[in-house]
Amino acid sequence: MDLLPFADAHAVTVAGWPTSVDEVVMWCGRKEFPVDVQTIIDWQRDDDVRAQVLVEGEKVVGYGELWFDAEEDAVELARIVIAPDRRGKGLGRVLVRGLLAHAIGVGFSDVFMRVHPDNEKALRCYRGPGSCRSTPVWPRAGMRLSRSTMSGFRVIRKLRSAEL
Repeated sequence: MDLLPFADAHAVTVAGWPTSVDEVVMWCGRKEFPVDVQTIIDWQRDDDVRAQVLVEGEKVVGYGELWFDAEEDAVELARIVIAPDRRGKGLGRVLVRGLLAHAIGVGFSDVFMRVHPDNEKALRCYRGPGSCRSTPVWPRAGMRLSRSTMSGFRVIRKLRSAEL
């Protein structure tokens, strides 16, 4: 498995992964289904967003973003999704660990994740074996609370390098 920088050509693949409007809401907070390819490409236009894809062989099987906030010395892991035919095989944890390693490797001290409170599959993934247990926390004052329609999500984890 390799974690590689996102390229616009990956957007077609990633856009096809959500299978319902409910899944889109859980993934990125949007309500448009199917997800427009251009929407995913446009997410990359923010200077503080770095998207990565998880590749198995030559097949893209996962997508996630790092939202860098130099002022807060923090990174948020966001919009994490795994290809439908590869779900339930631990790839979500592989992707999160890779994103966490990247964030810490570039020198940020705090890494956060947010997930929709009704996204049980993601919550199980992030709370499962091999991950550090932590008490859910709400966003602190001054922290970026949303990017477009992500405002309904809550911070569930504050991750540290020791969790790798």
